Amino acid sequence: MRNTLPSAEAQRGFMLITLTTVLASFAMSGQQAVVTNFFENELRLAGPQFGYITAIREIPGFLIIFLTALFYRLSLPRLTTLALTTLAIGYALFSIATDFATVTPWVILSSMGYHTWLQTQHALAMSVTTENKSGAILGHVTALGNLGGLVAMIIMALGFYLNLMTFASAFWVTGLASLAAGIMILSFPSLRNGVPHEVTTKREPIVIHKDYRFYYMLNLLDGGRQQIFFSFGLWVLAHKFNLDVTRLTIILIGVSLVNTLIGRRVGKLIDRFGERPMLAAANVLYVVALTGYAFSDNIWVLVACYTVYSVIFPISWVGANTYLRKIASHHDIAPSIAMGLTMQHVAAVIVPLATGYILNFYGYQIPFMIACAFAVITMISTRFINPATQKSQSRLAEDAAVA
Repeated sequence: MRNTLPSAEAQRGFMLITLTTVLASFAMSGQQAVVTNFFENELRLAGPQFGYITAIREIPGFLIIFLTALFYRLSLPRLTTLALTTLAIGYALFSIATDFATVTPWVILSSMGYHTWLQTQHALAMSVTTENKSGAILGHVTALGNLGGLVAMIIMALGFYLNLMTFASAFWVTGLASLAAGIMILSFPSLRNGVPHEVTTKREPIVIHKDYRFYYMLNLLDGGRQQIFFSFGLWVLAHKFNLDVTRLTIILIGVSLVNTLIGRRVGKLIDRFGERPMLAAANVLYVVALTGYAFSDNIWVLVACYTVYSVIFPISWVGANTYLRKIASHHDIAPSIAMGLTMQHVAAVIVPLATGYILNFYGYQIPFMIACAFAVITMISTRFINPATQKSQSRLAEDAAVA
């Protein structure tokens, strides 16, 4: 890994973003492990309400470009600290929720922190190395983050199995982990292509550029597909097969273990083969997994489909962002990722509401087939991306200045 880090400051930055990701992943995975059963058993939310709560949760993602613009004078490390602190407060306050109405404010607050972190995490991680090694760095950071998530889910599973933990205590643990992550990232160095450069705290507040249209397209289609799966994937297992916190957490532990083992290779494969074939292959596998989820009544088949989908899911996010890194100027990367997240959530706000209604009257199979359709369209759309010929004018000027 040292061969991909050009300077001592890059090595320090890599250590900080990795440790921050481990702590943040611990918080998010711990929350994910218990929140489905919290909604189902503690708050007694019905199937459509899962769609509604998902749509509410994704509204800050839809507005992320405006939230980022509001804080455009902050450096990325400080913005990340603010995001993770907001996430921490939101997670901790889940502990006082008693129904749909009282959990909604904390869903929104934690979502604001979560979606801002999604934007800044990859921008910071890619700054520690050159563009041709970005996939390897993102894969490595993601894999180690999965390790943090794995630890969280083991703790949650044992805590609930042994009756040592309640939903409230679980939410406080995840909040404290997120707060620690926010403190950790505050000293991240200012880097460009892995070498120190003059700090530029002021970024463009909003970037919307036609040169990045294919990046926006990938995010729009991914948003529709992934929100259906992550809105209802665990709900089907909890509701239809009556899986409790411990059993759901064991499934998530297995997924995290597989992701930890192969996550580093995912990034290297993207660096080696390029974004277009890797994204196309991922969407073929999405179709297989989503079709299995829609039509199988066998719990083991559904668990296998959930695992396959979750393991290949990082390819879409990493591949889209390494594509952006190759075509965008340095100053456009962070705000463009924010715009990509907003495009994801154009679909992510609408789709869970519509599919939650469909699920209530026609069953969960149709929403998963709609997700299949998104994957098929994305697979076709990947044929249009080519980073070698699609560099923006600002990126070409930047490269010419360096040369």
